[in-house]
Amino acid sequence: MPTYLERILKARVYDVAEETPLDPAPRLSARLGQRVLLKREDLQPVFSFKIRGAYNRIAQLSAAERGAGVICSSAGNHGQGVALAGRSMGIRAVVVMPVTTPSIKVAAVRALGGEVVLHGITYDDAYGHAQELVKSQGLTFVHPFDHPDIIAGQGTVGMEILRQHRGNLDAIFVPAGGGGLLAGIASYVKALYPEIRVIGVEPEESPTMHAALAAGEPVTLAQVGIFCDGVAVRRAGDETFRLCRDLVDEIVLVTNDEVCAAIQDIFEDTRAVMEPAGALGVAGIKRWLAANPGGERTLIAVNSGANVNFDRLRYIAERAGLGEHREALLAVEIPETPGSFLAFCETLGQRIITEFNYRYGDPDRARIFVGVALTGGIPEREQVIADLVARGYPVVDLSDDEMAKLHIRHMVGGQAPGVRDERLFRFEFQERPGALLRFLRAQSARWNVSLFHYTNPGSDYGRVLAGFQVPEADLPAFVAHAAAAGYDFVDESANPAYRMFLASTA
Repeated sequence: MPTYLERILKARVYDVAEETPLDPAPRLSARLGQRVLLKREDLQPVFSFKIRGAYNRIAQLSAAERGAGVICSSAGNHGQGVALAGRSMGIRAVVVMPVTTPSIKVAAVRALGGEVVLHGITYDDAYGHAQELVKSQGLTFVHPFDHPDIIAGQGTVGMEILRQHRGNLDAIFVPAGGGGLLAGIASYVKALYPEIRVIGVEPEESPTMHAALAAGEPVTLAQVGIFCDGVAVRRAGDETFRLCRDLVDEIVLVTNDEVCAAIQDIFEDTRAVMEPAGALGVAGIKRWLAANPGGERTLIAVNSGANVNFDRLRYIAERAGLGEHREALLAVEIPETPGSFLAFCETLGQRIITEFNYRYGDPDRARIFVGVALTGGIPEREQVIADLVARGYPVVDLSDDEMAKLHIRHMVGGQAPGVRDERLFRFEFQERPGALLRFLRAQSARWNVSLFHYTNPGSDYGRVLAGFQVPEADLPAFVAHAAAAGYDFVDESANPAYRMFLASTA
């Protein structure tokens, strides 16, 4: 620990990095009943904390190493830091990035003078190719997180927090992935104030450090989600794991919907739009408080970055209400009689209906897909459902049903009366040019497609909902074919949203 304390105090970051402010979040604080502060790393010249570690690492290289040029693999933010450091020192900087990297980050690296090489789908693909270029071109590799100089550079965030904050401080919430920022902050804070809790935050679909701490060693995840692309690494670093194991109090996991809600929370207090990984700290505070209610505490979230593609905002805005439990999605059955919709709306009272989807399909009953705006979160949602049930309406809560949120809400149109042997599958694949065409070509003509819905709502995954006419005897062959095609899929044939709104009546 003293070694890292010294490294952090001596880190060379301020040639290019800024000492970012520690801003209050008054609206969020009032709503949570806590004192919440935001460490604004989104205000760095590259809109991310990554410039700290990258510059400190390159500044420690020998003249010969710098003269050979540097290279890194990056999902975007680290690459911008390396590119800016390279430009500042007048050296060549090569950045290998996955082809799925948000375009805003690719353009930013190029604008800073970095040589961009797009390779592979995941960070690991980019990392492997960067290592090949190290060997073939003699470049010096700058790791995004697992090096003492990188960790020390990121640790200056913790140094600034303690210098800027006066008074009681209960916990600091830090986005985690490979673990460089988390390990750096924990190394500094715990050396001086071990009573302050340092809590890492990761997406549920990318629990890299969480899995490592649970296993007692770094593990390689089979796959990670890339909505929070800034922390989408499959394996924590060896050195970052060692530090986090000894110094970090816990890891909190959050959903993508909770991240979207946190982006909105930060925007409402700062008018700044975080990238998904940049909002993990706030999402973690809210999840942690739900499990640890109590009196007023002082909590700090590190806003780690703001490099977000504009077209992703559509998806973020749509999911923020669900992540904050400001909307309920319900499937409700009402009588197919004049005035029944009015009676249903009267049961909801003054609540705002955000969505109402219906198509005639039965002479006696109507199945509707309805969105209801909430101001009281989950308790209010439960009360809405109880009110409807008390009036005799059958209700299915779809607010946490991923297929309903992604597809069904856009597809409600009645059941198909003549389709036999239909089975429904939900597929996901990483977006890249021609991805949908490749998906379609991978499907066999042996089974007729009876339903198809594709959506890519500003995220890095293409999503398909497809119905196939597959007789029961053919099902093993179909599943084997789908698996061999290499796409992740889920059989949704028993999903209640499908059974109510789309399934064949044949």
